[in-house]
Amino acid sequence: MAETYRITLKNCGFFARHGVHDQEEFLGQRFFVDAELEVRFSDALETDQLAGTVDYGKVFEVIEEIVTGKRRYLIEALALDIAKSLCHRFAPVMRAKITVRKPSAPIQGLLDYVEVCVDHVR
Repeated sequence: MAETYRITLKNCGFFARHGVHDQEEFLGQRFFVDAELEVRFSDALETDQLAGTVDYGKVFEVIEEIVTGKRRYLIEALALDIAKSLCHRFAPVMRAKITVRKPSAPIQGLLDYVEVCVDHVR
């Protein structure tokens, strides 16, 4: 079994227009994303060179591009798109666990947020 390590981005916030209801597209709302990446061990940990690992600034840019891009009706689909894209774009990423939170979900009642989590393995 290959050795791995974890890179985590927590609570990345974006304004976007996802959701089933027309009002969600019209008004938009905030979404928050956590990305937990399982990365194949490399000599970058010993050499202290960015080129041998995953640049988490670039990871954030990919997440932002997807979240603020085309509308998805389901945050489950949004999370899966992010997970697949991160595994595809960054060769050392073996697994991407993506959590998407929607604080302003159109639900009658009090709640902090609705959250989905997708775990994608390369």
